[in-house]
Amino acid sequence: MFSTNILALVLAVSAACVTAAPFASVGINHDHLEVLQMRASTSVNPNAVLDTKCIDTSASMLTHNSANVALLGICGGIAGAITKCGGAPSSTTGSSGTALFKLNAVDSGATINVSKGRWEGCVRAARAVCPTGTFSSTCVGGASTGNVAFSLSAQ
Repeated sequence: MFSTNILALVLAVSAACVTAAPFASVGINHDHLEVLQMRASTSVNPNAVLDTKCIDTSASMLTHNSANVALLGICGGIAGAITKCGGAPSSTTGSSGTALFKLNAVDSGATINVSKGRWEGCVRAARAVCPTGTFSSTCVGGASTGNVAFSLSAQ
């Protein structure tokens, strides 16, 4: 009787260890988890961008701390209640930490007037193609005439 109880205990402990072992050894980079969280909570329209090119997929920029803050830093800042790029620039930048966004109106003489929603959608669509690192792309619309070319680089 005693040996049966010990055997049952040993089997139960062994089963618990085998079940937990695969999860204990998995290592996932924090940057990838943030990208997955961002994708899960928002929709992505792949037609929002053109010609997305991944430049350096190994460049490390923490999505929340750098790229997301830089994203809202364009046009002198579009965070909070601001809903559109103001001041009618032909080019603008947004930077934070190691991330730098550069935007240029594609058509000669055009100015950037991208809305916050369109801009965030363009960055999400480009990130769907290049989930990590640096990239260049073109946001469809967002200028007084034509599109807005943009890039995310490390600074």
